[in-house]
Amino acid sequence: MFKPSATLTTVLLALLAGTVQAAPAAALPEVGISPWGPKDEIGRLNLMTPASRAAILARIDGGKSYDLAVDFYVGMPSWQAAGDPPYQMWMTHTPKGNVVADSMNVGEQMNRHVSYTGSAVSMYAHMGTHIDALNHFGLNGKIWNGFTEEQYLGDRGWTVTGAEKLPPIVARGVLIDVAVAKGLQQLPDNYRVTRQDLRAALAKQKVALEKGDVVLIRTGRMQHYEQAQAYMANPPGLSLDAAKFLVEDGGAMVVGADNLSFEAFPSEVAGNYLPVHTYLLAQQGTPILELVDLEALSRDRVYQFAFIGASLKFRGGDAAPIRPVALPIR
Repeated sequence: MFKPSATLTTVLLALLAGTVQAAPAAALPEVGISPWGPKDEIGRLNLMTPASRAAILARIDGGKSYDLAVDFYVGMPSWQAAGDPPYQMWMTHTPKGNVVADSMNVGEQMNRHVSYTGSAVSMYAHMGTHIDALNHFGLNGKIWNGFTEEQYLGDRGWTVTGAEKLPPIVARGVLIDVAVAKGLQQLPDNYRVTRQDLRAALAKQKVALEKGDVVLIRTGRMQHYEQAQAYMANPPGLSLDAAKFLVEDGGAMVVGADNLSFEAFPSEVAGNYLPVHTYLLAQQGTPILELVDLEALSRDRVYQFAFIGASLKFRGGDAAPIRPVALPIR
């Protein structure tokens, strides 16, 4: 039978008497305050400097380029669980339609001679190859660097940390091909990538992370991109510990993957349904790239490259499409 020690008995009696207070519950995580100052809106993108850009550009071998962006098309994979709209495209002008409608008032003969095609699109900002801005997720009423909704969110979006503030990214890129390192074409459904998975893949590739890298994780999920339901169903993703490894140990400036939500579900953290997003965006100021096409890099075993990409400047936006390219380096 367990017998409490005299010290433990004393503490228990004191707790019952109210003379000793129980330890407080662990404090909830808070947003990060930028080491680059109170006006910082780009977080770890401050790690990019003229010297770092020049250094990686000087290493490009010029032999090949890789387009890391996906096509946008009607029926493409998209996040709709929270009611966000799918990608839509429609024709606003067609050559035959203009002959009939003469929308430019130039006459039938001109319309038959000069054809005119026009189109429009609508979409959720977080679809296709895109980058999450630092206002996408926050904690306890604040986003990165302590900015608050009350002070900085208006009817036209955030006045701080919007997608238009993200500079063109020129940096060393690193592919971590977790699927291949495990001998798989793609990771299983709902697989949660661990710190050890990343370390093992890097060791197999003989690549070390460096401060300021753009680190891209391949799960193999992109092989289903043309089949939206298969792509979206139970995707693999990163664990919180793996994300911490990339940023705190590896020094990553930007992180990304070939899946849609970057992290795995269900959440591994009680009280937070998206702990990896809030850790990266709100606490560490680390932009996230999603739906990055890494299949050609994997096929050619290109693990280090110059990453060059600029997103659309959606003023006040929480994300924007980006078309990154990878240029192998010497």
